[in-house]
Amino acid sequence: MSVINLPWKVYPGWMKPEDSEIWKEQIFQRLEWEQPKVKVYGKNFLVPRKTVFLGEKDINYSYSGLIHTSKGWPEWFYPLVAKVNSASKCNFNGCLVNLYRNGNDKMGWHSDNEIEINSDKPITSLSFGSTRDFHLKHRFSNKRESISLQNGDLLIMNPSCQKEWLHSIPVRRKVVNYRINLTFRSYIN
Repeated sequence: MSVINLPWKVYPGWMKPEDSEIWKEQIFQRLEWEQPKVKVYGKNFLVPRKTVFLGEKDINYSYSGLIHTSKGWPEWFYPLVAKVNSASKCNFNGCLVNLYRNGNDKMGWHSDNEIEINSDKPITSLSFGSTRDFHLKHRFSNKRESISLQNGDLLIMNPSCQKEWLHSIPVRRKVVNYRINLTFRSYIN
């Protein structure tokens, strides 16, 4: 039987609960949330969550026919970017922020393999709020993993993760409170 090395690392409680609550509230209150439409198999659908794209000025990120262009990092957000950059040993220039309003909001199976993303750099995910399951399935075997991401948890995905694995956030109807997920990436200008 072959062994598959897992190309990610989870840091449970990476941020203290009191700091996580402060950041969660700031992000929730200060960002201008959108619920864009994406094209899937030729049809337009509302994204089943709310989103905001942050980053250095004029960074573009597109997926499913949707194009995000950043207007620059908000000044108040810099301390969090610096903290995540330090933990990840990477200087991220963009961050997709997802608001899962409750357990009905979700993310389908995908990998972060868009052409604007530097595939040689890690992708780091920071969770605030309600606990949600993060599912992964290997592209070339039947291997599956599930990670329960909680308030303040940090997940660093090595570059090979996007090449070899798909991931998703499934519906969890019993979850009634919101979760904010920040996914920091290195974008090619």
